[in-house]
Amino acid sequence: MTRTTPDSCPGVLRLHQAADGPLARVRVPGGVLSPDQLRALAEAATDLGDGAIELTSRGNAQLRRVRDAGELTARLEAVGLLPSRTHERVRNILASPLSGRVGGLADVRPLAPALDARIQADPRLADLPGRVLFTADDGRGDVSGLGPDIGVQATGEEFALLLAGADTGIRLAPADTVEVMLAAAHGFLELSSGQWRLHEIPDGTPRLIDLLGLSPTADPLATGAAPESPIGWLPQDDGAVALGAGVPLGSMPARTAEFLAAVERPVILTPWRGVVLADLDEWTAEQVVRVLAPMGLVFDAESPWLLVSACAGRPGCAKSHTDVRADVAAAIDAGRVLPGGAGTTTPGFSLSARELTVVGRQHWSGCDRHCGRPRGPVVEVTASPGGYRVDEPPA
Repeated sequence: MTRTTPDSCPGVLRLHQAADGPLARVRVPGGVLSPDQLRALAEAATDLGDGAIELTSRGNAQLRRVRDAGELTARLEAVGLLPSRTHERVRNILASPLSGRVGGLADVRPLAPALDARIQADPRLADLPGRVLFTADDGRGDVSGLGPDIGVQATGEEFALLLAGADTGIRLAPADTVEVMLAAAHGFLELSSGQWRLHEIPDGTPRLIDLLGLSPTADPLATGAAPESPIGWLPQDDGAVALGAGVPLGSMPARTAEFLAAVERPVILTPWRGVVLADLDEWTAEQVVRVLAPMGLVFDAESPWLLVSACAGRPGCAKSHTDVRADVAAAIDAGRVLPGGAGTTTPGFSLSARELTVVGRQHWSGCDRHCGRPRGPVVEVTASPGGYRVDEPPA
């Protein structure tokens, strides 16, 4: 399918004009933020935005209601969060958040910065659509399930090449992964007639494989739904501790981010709109939970907040029929968001938020576009002018 509308993915240099003001999206390849970078984002959210950092399903960060785009650009450049003005929107690279620390078949941490540097050094790749997604999976299947256009997944001594979200059966030596991913990106541009994603190009995967001159040598791996976000106390392979935390509805208050940065350890943004704080000793990890859990970070894997995702809703989106996030918070506070098997979903049409009980993984939307809906089966809770409609996932 050929796109007739321009690529409108926001960045730092081109803001999205949301209903509540300009929105900036900051690419964070591999999701890794240094303490100084997280501190800079928190300060920018306070000084220039609405006071929160939004986390995206690609491990990136967003600031809403940006009041001074030039000042934001200068601050992000100063801490390395805007290393290229020409390639900023194409640096969409996910990597397994726990790689090299907790399990996995290979340490893919070096792949994201290596691929990012090569993309920035290639002028042609600045023409990639802002929706193209690269992934580096350490073998656990966590980011391969997120539908990458171009990805690799460790299989042991080799890496599987994924195109359009599926394993091709092609196997790569570790030293060849970045080169092949770059060649695939060039192939995408050669085949595209305006499409934003590889799966939109007719016969895109087999045609791209032909361009690469590679042949399958193994049975394809299954790439199903991605695992849940890592939550809680995570013993690292080196004896240290990582903490996985959920961020309710993916919106982190700047003050919370400042406290995270003050721990002076690496912070990884996950594609499940959470964070991992890595390389802690046990005493520090205990203090982090004691301080940040009351501030809203979710370290309890049984929390109802981990069952729910939502679109921006009002006032951020003019198309939304209601303040979705406020309705979600009210439902959780009233105990009407329940884990699977804990009760019965209230089905129906035009129910008010006060009448709803929803069981299991769910996505709340302010309109029928269902923006921000996660991959995999979810209960759809959709606002209309008369209330909410609840739709169970297909059996």
